[in-house]
Amino acid sequence: MKVLLRSDVKGVGRRGDIVEVKSGYARNFLLPSGAALSASSSTELQAAAMRRARDLRDAKSREAALTQKGVIESAKLTIAARAGTNGRLFGSVTESDVVNALRSATNISLDRHAVHMSEHLKELGAATVSVDLFDGVTATVSIEVIAK
Repeated sequence: MKVLLRSDVKGVGRRGDIVEVKSGYARNFLLPSGAALSASSSTELQAAAMRRARDLRDAKSREAALTQKGVIESAKLTIAARAGTNGRLFGSVTESDVVNALRSATNISLDRHAVHMSEHLKELGAATVSVDLFDGVTATVSIEVIAK
């Protein structure tokens, strides 16, 4: 069954796309939830308008993400944590700690899932962390972990 997606559906398509899905999936989930409309020849113009609006919104979001990337990469974050005499932390510095430090330093709020760390920081010193801002826009953040 062909449907016009009214919103982004993970694994199916993006807003404004006309996609072929199983009829049961369309009848039981997509159509009742309002995520899609049944596609016909008259919905082609509506789909084109949705794609244009999506492309404009994505372009603005990409520009905003590139601006944020410049601000984030120029910031030097310092996170204070409790540590022992040997430099090991009591606990660790997590993605949430990085987001909170970034918010206080640059006033940029991010979701903790956007921060990618190979592992939590468990020692004092410098580290780098990557942050996904938009599709294809990734910033690298320099972090200095100091003792409280």
